[in-house]
Amino acid sequence: MSIAEAKAELAPKFEELRRLRAERPDAIAEILDSRRRRPLIQGDGRLFIVAADHPARGALGVRDNPSAMADRYELLARLAIALQRPGVDGVLGTPDIIDDLALMGLLEDKIVVGSMNRGGLRGAAFEMDDRFTGYDIDGIVRDRLDFAKTLIRINLEDADSLATIEANARAVDAAAAAGVPIMLEPFLSEWRDGKVVNNLSTEAVIKSVAIASGLGNSSAYTWMKLPVADDMEAVMASTTLPTLLLGGEPTGPAEEVYASWQKTLSLPGVRGLVVGRTLIYPQDDDVAKAVDTAAAMVHGLD
Repeated sequence: MSIAEAKAELAPKFEELRRLRAERPDAIAEILDSRRRRPLIQGDGRLFIVAADHPARGALGVRDNPSAMADRYELLARLAIALQRPGVDGVLGTPDIIDDLALMGLLEDKIVVGSMNRGGLRGAAFEMDDRFTGYDIDGIVRDRLDFAKTLIRINLEDADSLATIEANARAVDAAAAAGVPIMLEPFLSEWRDGKVVNNLSTEAVIKSVAIASGLGNSSAYTWMKLPVADDMEAVMASTTLPTLLLGGEPTGPAEEVYASWQKTLSLPGVRGLVVGRTLIYPQDDDVAKAVDTAAAMVHGLD
């Protein structure tokens, strides 16, 4: 099914979504309160989560298209295709995305991950001061979501990083107190030509893991969400925390990206994938094919 066909098929749901948002905003809470949930870990113990929290940080671009994610209806259509494929365990998003998906009836039996800090807008002078402007733990508990997610970009030459690090620590505290699993996405970052650039060397990833792992007053509910570095055996030897791999910026041939995921998924401690634009906006625009390829890697599906 093409994206245009998916949008056309979903048109009645989009119309109902608009109506409910205007006339019955309480419907969101009702749907989330009655949503059928599943255990976080089941079956083979692995997770495949589709990520869709980029727009709230002003990151709308995919490859050479700076506004690829600007059409919300197209994004929802792509997510609908993905969430209905076998082996997709859930979705990660900000409240606007999660509420839309709930109104469309796409969250039943799915792991729903709430994205917390989106204040570090891409390209902003204050990007390193990544405040918690999305979900908080109270909101995640209120909406009966299953997981929390934060972003920790650590810039040793930018004082704004300290506020981000402390906010993440307090989020870990709150998650542990509420019994909510929380995945931390750490990077060592730097300003380069007016842009924040993440250091993806093995040494930098290991140091970011060490810093993030120690945040908060308990690590009982902490997970890692990590990029694929050159030496992932060394990275995974640096932590005992359950780890999910992130997709990152979609660059390079898809086959090379998939090969790097496949190799790393076999390492001890790696529990699966959390991937967004690489699969939702694949180079050939075949969302179902891209998602099925990743699901097969995570869950061994044919």
